[in-house]
Amino acid sequence: MIQTKHLFISHSWTYGDAYDRLVALLEAAPYFSFKNFSVPRHSPIHNAPNQQLLAEAIKAQIAQSSCVLVLAGVYASYSKWIDKEIAIAKRGFMYPKPIIAIEPWGSEKTSVLVRQNADIIVKWQTSSIIQAIHKLT
Repeated sequence: MIQTKHLFISHSWTYGDAYDRLVALLEAAPYFSFKNFSVPRHSPIHNAPNQQLLAEAIKAQIAQSSCVLVLAGVYASYSKWIDKEIAIAKRGFMYPKPIIAIEPWGSEKTSVLVRQNADIIVKWQTSSIIQAIHKLT
């Protein structure tokens, strides 16, 4: 029986195509099932009246997840929300959520913050990503 994994995929909507490709890659993987607790592009969470409420809404999504996937391209260095999501995953709960950093194809640099906080760093390959999820959850 395939166990459904609960995932939060940290991403920047500025680079939403990478997020969409990762979700499609995971959905197409044979013998793998997951529930996506990420914040969708058109979620009401984005309309939170202030940053604190947005952070609390994101924390509620991460709380339901068994691990956090982070797209580890250099753009992650410039996203304040990826920083906050990493902080929530690592320090927002009694037990930290494991972080899997995924390096995009052709990426030569990984965000230092992501590298320092990742429990494992994998390349953009279905088998590597899924093995990391199984290993950490």
